Amino acid sequence: MPGGRASSSYGLSVTDDKDARIWERIKDHPCFSEQAHHYFARMHVAVAPACNIQCNYCNRKYDCTNESRPGVASVKLTPDQALRKVLAVASKVPELSVIGVAGPGDACYDWRKTAATFEGVAREIPDIKLCISTNGLALPDHVDELADMNVDHVTITINMVD
Repeated sequence: MPGGRASSSYGLSVTDDKDARIWERIKDHPCFSEQAHHYFARMHVAVAPACNIQCNYCNRKYDCTNESRPGVASVKLTPDQALRKVLAVASKVPELSVIGVAGPGDACYDWRKTAATFEGVAREIPDIKLCISTNGLALPDHVDELADMNVDHVTITINMVD
């Protein structure tokens, strides 16, 4: 409804067509919608350990179960291992709606592993949303492939000189 207010399934409202289009894309995504956390599940698979930069906040030397920080994963998976893990989780968690590759390196820089993971997951669970997080440096090389794979959301981290 142009210029009007559209109500969402979570009791929030949007005020214009642009907001409505954006809301429609994120309302069921637990990474982008606070309300979606109550209804949908997401899973990030650590299949992309290689990176093309070294951010000051990213220290990969230590992994501790009591902290969560960029660049660290307790277990790095191959694309086949990731697919098996996703299928196992999906069989027990019917709310699983999103699979993301967010490292522990850069998903676009470590493209072969990221692409193989997305292709396997999309083949086995075609209605799941695929997401990626990247520093953006290698993103232009893969935009067409991401679109062809129906990757639903791309998060680009922004870094700057200290």
